[in-house]
Amino acid sequence: MQPDRTAELRALLERRILVLDGAMGTMVQARRLAEADFRGQRFSAHERELRGNNDLLSITRPDVVLDIHRQYLEAGADIVSTNTFNANSPSQADYGLQALVHELNFVSARLAREAAEQFSSAERPRFVAGVLGPTNKTASISPDVNDPGFRNISFDELVAAYSESARGLVEGGVDLILLETVFDTLNAKAAIYALETLFEARGARLPLMISGTVTDQSGRTLTGQTPEAFWNSVRHARPLTVGFNCALGAQLMRPYIEELSRIADTFICAYPNAGLPNPLSETGYDETPACTAGFLREFAQSGL
Repeated sequence: MQPDRTAELRALLERRILVLDGAMGTMVQARRLAEADFRGQRFSAHERELRGNNDLLSITRPDVVLDIHRQYLEAGADIVSTNTFNANSPSQADYGLQALVHELNFVSARLAREAAEQFSSAERPRFVAGVLGPTNKTASISPDVNDPGFRNISFDELVAAYSESARGLVEGGVDLILLETVFDTLNAKAAIYALETLFEARGARLPLMISGTVTDQSGRTLTGQTPEAFWNSVRHARPLTVGFNCALGAQLMRPYIEELSRIADTFICAYPNAGLPNPLSETGYDETPACTAGFLREFAQSGL
């Protein structure tokens, strides 16, 4: 189990911006891996197709995951995030791999820990963020337009799912928890409840980063919350950082980051993607690295 590094993180954040790594999925896609890479020997006879289950690569191709972590650390990342965005039982059910959830989180945490330790020094410590993704369910909205009251997952089921994932991450040695891409705050509340219960049981807390996602230019989450409403819904968790990621590019995300920066009494995180997806562009997005970097530089210069 890792020592509590909350004070160390806070001291660093008081002095400078910490850099989070980039997306795992696009780095995996660039490898053009085949079905056999995802299956490995262990899952060679699995009855369902596994290609696209990037979290599984932590077991079947740990060399790929470790190399991606190392590339981000070499590029200057202070924090590497675990390969666990879909390492939860609702998402893994699509592949028939619910039984692997604890192992996926534990092994992914160990891989990120190994990479971080290789690059960490007294002058430049590196940290591991254990990723809890949003799952592929929403507790607030019916998936059936003809039955608005229907839900395909309950709050208690989400709590159980998040508990299992978080336990694997903590036992694997992460320094903090990153609850990210929150499109339904009720899902996030289930995760927060699961985390608080876990922290109480182990007698120690880990720092928590909470990052929502604004799904379109209305400036609201999928479940209709403004940035201020989102913050007021999760502030009881006393997160180390709050912010937004994904969905909109940096330019379109700016007003929402600015609003959070104005109202939140904690540190702000922002990691947009490279604009709205464009399947006709070479990378799948319109923004170039230089373009995105310019927008983020302005965020920093403006004190957001």
